[in-house]
Amino acid sequence: MKSLKLPIATFLLLVSAAALAGPVNINTATAEQIATELKGVGDSKAQAIVAYRSEHGAFRSADDLVMVKGIGEKTVAANRENILIGEKGK
Repeated sequence: MKSLKLPIATFLLLVSAAALAGPVNINTATAEQIATELKGVGDSKAQAIVAYRSEHGAFRSADDLVMVKGIGEKTVAANRENILIGEKGK
């Protein structure tokens, strides 16, 4: 039974961290903020988002994220409710 405690605890920690993901403005957030708030986006993908934004300008919609290498439609769909654009998130 002891051998199951660590995997179960790890799973619960990961699930609770994913549940805590929150809104993030992809046009103003740092790579660290993006990686923290968006599910399936780690440090390297978050840095790619910031680099793309710096080179090409602000994103006009959440769907524009698919233009960033490593970000696909599934990632956008999983995070759509937490992806903000502009001052009021639109």
